[in-house]
Amino acid sequence: MESRLGFIGIIIENRENSADRVNHLLSEYGQYIISRTGVPYREKQVSVITLIVDISSDALGALTGKLGAIEGVSVKSNLSKK
Repeated sequence: MESRLGFIGIIIENRENSADRVNHLLSEYGQYIISRTGVPYREKQVSVITLIVDISSDALGALTGKLGAIEGVSVKSNLSKK
C-alpha cells in the first residue's frame, strides 16, 4: 500500500502509567516517523506529542488503534490526499 504524508496528535493524561507504553509503540513504528515533538504541560499534568509521518493508511490505523487502546491516551490523525 502506498504511503502518504500525515500527522498524529497524541495527548497523554496519565504520564506515569502510559508514557513507557506510548514510547515503546513509537519505537516500533519509528520507520514511519519523520518528526516528533513532545511537550510536557505540567500545569495540566498532561503531555502532548505531535508526529509527522510518512505511512500507509493500514499502518496508521494499526498504530493509532494501539495508541488509543492505552488508558489515558487520546489520538487524532490525518493523511494527505496524495
